[in-house]
Amino acid sequence: MAGLIWGGAALSAAGLGGLIWCIVRVWRARRAGLSDDDLREVVRKVVPLNMGALMLSVLGLMMVILGIFLG
Repeated sequence: MAGLIWGGAALSAAGLGGLIWCIVRVWRARRAGLSDDDLREVVRKVVPLNMGALMLSVLGLMMVILGIFLG
């Protein structure tokens, strides 16, 4: 069960890294002073990656909880 816990922790950390990357990407676009349409385009491209990173993080946390429950 330790492998499930550590694997879930790694998966969750990867998801968290993806979420941080999405935040930094949009933050840089906002600070660049882009027009409203250009900023919307950046956000439109980041949203699917953001949702994927969030799903990865949730799956990792579910694996951790399952490993603790079964262990």
